[in-house]
Amino acid sequence: MNPLLKRLNPYPFERLRALTKDIVPNQGLRPISLGIGEPKHATPALVEQALMGNLHELSGYPPTAGSPALREACAGWIKRRYDVTLNPATQVLPVNGSREALFALAQTVIDPTRVGATVVCPNPFYQIYEGAALLAGADVVFANSDPARNFAPDWSAIDEATWSRTQLLYVCSPGNPTGAVAPLEEWKMLFELSDRHGFVIASDECYSEIYFRDEPPLGALQAAKALGRDDFRRLIVLTSLSKRSNVPGMRSGFVAGDASILKDFLLYRTYHGSAMSGVVQAASIAAWNDEAHVIENRALYRKKFELVTPLLAEVLDVRLPDASFYLWAGVPGGDDIRFSLELLAQYNVAVLPGSLLARDAHGLNPGRGRIRMALVAGVEECLEAAQRIVAFTRAYAA
Repeated sequence: MNPLLKRLNPYPFERLRALTKDIVPNQGLRPISLGIGEPKHATPALVEQALMGNLHELSGYPPTAGSPALREACAGWIKRRYDVTLNPATQVLPVNGSREALFALAQTVIDPTRVGATVVCPNPFYQIYEGAALLAGADVVFANSDPARNFAPDWSAIDEATWSRTQLLYVCSPGNPTGAVAPLEEWKMLFELSDRHGFVIASDECYSEIYFRDEPPLGALQAAKALGRDDFRRLIVLTSLSKRSNVPGMRSGFVAGDASILKDFLLYRTYHGSAMSGVVQAASIAAWNDEAHVIENRALYRKKFELVTPLLAEVLDVRLPDASFYLWAGVPGGDDIRFSLELLAQYNVAVLPGSLLARDAHGLNPGRGRIRMALVAGVEECLEAAQRIVAFTRAYAA
């Protein structure tokens, strides 16, 4: 067996299942889960129609590079969303969701034979980053979130010696679980570090279309263009239809950026057997080419956050994030695991303890004392969950 498998940590939900295995939730209340970030809004009809209308595509092997029409649809969306022009043939590559690509990219760009091969990622973080790094033979160094900056990662905590060993940097903007968005000044600093030390930047942007202010979140390609980096050197952006279009089961996204990296990534994926089904490609084209359903989806999230955030703010340390569909809340007493387990037992509401989403780094676990709540269910269900959390917290803190 691959000895690197032993370096993997249990996934947060596995750890949570172990913690809750003996808990019997209050059966007088229907279960409400705010734990898993799985979109629950309806799949757009145009996507369903495209799926059903292209079943004939199942009769042939799909190309790993995707169809020209899909790559053009992805590049077209990038142009409309960020005013960035990409070559669909060399700077765009369809993938089976951002999760698969985040993992596979590390296997492509990491050279484990280099002494001290390192991957840097935010903390708390999406655990795929860590697993991808470890299985690529690299060590992981974490940049803790900074509460003073709406929980954006403190990249300045990483010293120059570590940056000099770094081969890959994972950025998540908007962030999971914090919702923080990287501003242009932060991108400038990261690009300069990449130039100095030669590492690749992977920007995970799957939450980019769920935001609460008039101006949409800045993207990495957009930041690069603003800074005169039109070749997108050492930059790969990853995005997905899962959150944008409520199709997590379709497993569809794309990566874009540095053409030389994408050339090698395509070679890796050809052997990896990760071609997207032609049926899914057709549905993806329909989704990327339509913005009306995205606007409707965003409006639903905005309504939930407008109702839920002020209610929870009465009892928890919580505020509206920059973007994404998570609330990152501080709990009374600072014991996120105890709070989550007792909330489940007494009020049948599941949330995710923040300490399970982070690692001890720089002397602390930056997720400790906080919980992640995914407002993915319907408006009324999220509101009911918030009301239960308020009632529980008032008794908990008394």
